[in-house]
Amino acid sequence: LGILIARHLKRLERVILVILGYLEVPDGPEEEARLGILETLQCTIEHAWPRMPCRLPVLLKALLKMLWDVHTDQGSAPEPVKAALLQGATECLILLDRCSEGQVKVLLEGVYSSCEENRVRECIRKVRENT
Repeated sequence: LGILIARHLKRLERVILVILGYLEVPDGPEEEARLGILETLQCTIEHAWPRMPCRLPVLLKALLKMLWDVHTDQGSAPEPVKAALLQGATECLILLDRCSEGQVKVLLEGVYSSCEENRVRECIRKVRENT
């Protein structure tokens, strides 16, 4: 749909909330659903970017929670899959930062300074350094 997706964003917003719920649930060693959801979220942010800043708090919270969950999960997902999830979430955060004119970087300052986990800090650092 491209930018025409903005026309349907009211309806899509309900779907986004369901999508964000799926980010919270590991779906097996290959994590196909979560990887697909991150890809869908990236496309939605790219095409409906003018409407994303007002959804920033919900999206940011869900993505940060997923980063933390993936990092702390001792489940069956192999390292390459975890790395792909972290990368997908990082890319979504970078897109959100671009469409919100740097608000994500500002909001992540406190998280970065208080986080002691290297993998999560690395993802946040990538967002902060991306221009």
